[in-house]
Amino acid sequence: MQLVVARIGRAHGIKGEVTVEVRTDEPESRLAPGAVLATDPPRPRPLIIERGRVHSGRLLLRFEGVQDRSAAEALRNTLLIAEVDPDEQPDDPEEFYDHQLVDLDVVTRDGAPVGRVEEIAHPPGQDLLVVRREDGSEALIPFVSEIVPEVDLDAQRIVVEPPPGLLEERGGAGGKEQGEREGGGR
Repeated sequence: MQLVVARIGRAHGIKGEVTVEVRTDEPESRLAPGAVLATDPPRPRPLIIERGRVHSGRLLLRFEGVQDRSAAEALRNTLLIAEVDPDEQPDDPEEFYDHQLVDLDVVTRDGAPVGRVEEIAHPPGQDLLVVRREDGSEALIPFVSEIVPEVDLDAQRIVVEPPPGLLEERGGAGGKEQGEREGGGR
């Protein structure tokens, strides 16, 4: 199975380094020197990490064969994809891979159906469950333990305790709903 682990940002310096937006909780293993990563858009060959370092709080990577700023800039906005065993589980029991959550049923603590997880959004700040409701509308639920106290992979469901207003419709039927709370995602 393939997981997106980072997105390449702008070139850094003149020797082929790039900034990366990390999209994995395991960058020390997924983005380590020697890691072989597929790309989206696809390239003729996978990218192999030559070295990495942190500079001003940002991860910088250099890939084999990328020797200058022009080559590095050509990689901008490329997604880096790692091949992962589909049975692999994160070390922390409170962490989940996106593919584990997609298609799970979402219910409230009292068992009322909310919908089904369509995807996981990763905006800056915290992750959001994108839930397709039974009426076809979409609900964005912050993936934080205060709102999502239970994820039961065996039962294929997620239990939520939404704060007042999070799941109420805004802007008429079928409108997009959005909730936002402070705090880190899982």
